[in-house]
Amino acid sequence: MKNKSYESSHATKQAICAALKELMAQKPLERITVSEIMDRCGMVRQHFYYHFEDIYDLVRWMFQEEAVSLLKRQEGALLWQEGLLQLFQYLQENRAVCLCALHSLSRTHLKHFFHTDLYAIVGRTVAAIAGEAGCTDEDELELLTHFAILSLAAVMESWLLGEIDRTPEELIAFAGRILRNQVRGAAAARQEEEAGGCLSGFALDNRAGAR
Repeated sequence: MKNKSYESSHATKQAICAALKELMAQKPLERITVSEIMDRCGMVRQHFYYHFEDIYDLVRWMFQEEAVSLLKRQEGALLWQEGLLQLFQYLQENRAVCLCALHSLSRTHLKHFFHTDLYAIVGRTVAAIAGEAGCTDEDELELLTHFAILSLAAVMESWLLGEIDRTPEELIAFAGRILRNQVRGAAAARQEEEAGGCLSGFALDNRAGAR
């Protein structure tokens, strides 16, 4: 019974989401009303609030359900790039909707939609690469993860706006190289610092012994 109830609720959410996407392809988000959405999917207005707090909550659910889930299915250190490729394909297939969200919502809203899940997925990838390179500094890994997410978000936004003339495959391959180089470079720099500290200590000990 619970499964049937969930399936019914999920189907209703998907129908509401489909109606919103049709409207987002036609006009800015701020000009779309709950009544318009529910009229388009043949439901009464009150049913909207059984499932969502407001239109922004619906947009959040839409991206969570359709876009972020693509990354969640590919969480491995090697497979995250496949998930990212699927995300690019989603953006391409839903370009009008995504551009509407980009132009209508503040960057704070968009960051809220994606940041938590992207941080977890990219963070695990950074940790896996760092483990291979022998880097275990948590502060360093956190900074690298944050930098990677900001870079990815900026590249995806520019690509969506048509500012970057590259295929998703080219961009993802480039992002993968940059991410690995950053993590391995940070690990090498840390090892050099530690080795330098050891050598300095050794030299001080020798000088003290000579006296």
